[in-house]
Amino acid sequence: MEEKIEVFIKGLLEHMDSNAVPHCWKDEGNTYKVDLVGDDLGYLIGRRGDTLDAIQHLTNYTINRDVEGHIRVNVDAECYREKREESLRRYARKKAQQVLKARRRTTLEPMNAYERHVIHAALQDMENITTHSTGVEPNRRVVIEYVR
Repeated sequence: MEEKIEVFIKGLLEHMDSNAVPHCWKDEGNTYKVDLVGDDLGYLIGRRGDTLDAIQHLTNYTINRDVEGHIRVNVDAECYREKREESLRRYARKKAQQVLKARRRTTLEPMNAYERHVIHAALQDMENITTHSTGVEPNRRVVIEYVR
């Protein structure tokens, strides 16, 4: 399966005029991790990871078309996803502190479902803070509110 995933992503990268090389390995369960290695990976990551998300989505769709059950493929480059998650957690805590200080809610910029999940998880145990999502995709946002 690793080879099939690598071949698909190599073809996709060639169409994108990228010289990056995918390295695939199996993690626990049915999860395959792919790390893109090469020059100018910012182009493949895209704005806030949008291009990387698209590559991951296409890979998951294509690989799961011909198999029984469900295989999850996670595509990353330069540890972008881990860095983005940490950045989102810091941002969430900063915004929550502002909400606590002002005792007024704040609405964050639009985020995809995964990023919203990271924000909700980062603040779920914070006292006097609650979060919920509002809006319709692709403009769905997290609202951080003060509660007594």
